[in-house]
Amino acid sequence: MTLEEAKIMAASRVHERPSYPGRLSGKIAVVTGGAQGFGLGIAKEMIKEGATVVVANRGEKAGLAAVAELGEHSAFIACDVSDSSSVEQLMIKTVEKFGGVDIFVSNAGILKAGALNALDEKDFDAVTKTNYYGFYYCVKYASEIMKAQYEADNSLWFDIVQVNSKSGLVGSKANFAYAGAKFGGIGLTQSYALELIPWQIKVNAVCPGNFYDGPLWSDPEKGLFVQYLNAGKVPGAKTVQDVKDFYLSKSPIKRGCVPEDVAKAIFYCVDQKYETGQAIPVTGGQTMLN
Repeated sequence: MTLEEAKIMAASRVHERPSYPGRLSGKIAVVTGGAQGFGLGIAKEMIKEGATVVVANRGEKAGLAAVAELGEHSAFIACDVSDSSSVEQLMIKTVEKFGGVDIFVSNAGILKAGALNALDEKDFDAVTKTNYYGFYYCVKYASEIMKAQYEADNSLWFDIVQVNSKSGLVGSKANFAYAGAKFGGIGLTQSYALELIPWQIKVNAVCPGNFYDGPLWSDPEKGLFVQYLNAGKVPGAKTVQDVKDFYLSKSPIKRGCVPEDVAKAIFYCVDQKYETGQAIPVTGGQTMLN
């Protein structure tokens, strides 16, 4: 199936949606990076609220394990968001599987920390390709399907939500590649919001604080606690626990962000019919809007 054929199919099936109890009943959602961390947690919360969820993930083993955990209201589709053709195929296969898409959560991302004189160009390119270009590819192809559905029924509303970061709201020492891509992601969010609203496609970002219990932070070899210790990001830190304690102290609420917190912000974006182009902090007060 081509993208044009997928658009025709999606338009013809806008009212053919699985219906399960919950505030997202009848919604088909795609979550990139949905096999672990925030992505998996968001997928779980969406299914609890009645959505049917496509878990898009680069690794097949993790993706299949995720849908085995999530149950029959989910499906796995392999996707590398840094590859535009892979994202195009994600959207085609989602339409083939479920008939369309109503919510697209652009969550997949990578992080490589390092000071300006230490991070090499290869790592900078990898972070930028996944976190910045990846969001562009996702919106490009998801919006094509959503536009076709709107043309079939202009009473419908659609949502694209980027899982951004507090590092998209304030700079991050020795973490410039990630922060730069996330700042850029908010610029894309605002611009796409203006461009896509004629088709009733809302585009927003949610900006989580640190998910300390997830693999991004806690992986014993590649996690941010280890990376930040090695990069000297926390002055005086001698152990991983020193780094963790430093970050826990930053939030007035004295805990890290968890997937349920992020899912609630996404649900707000979907529920709200008078909000687009926003970057919503979910940081426990660590980062506040000016």
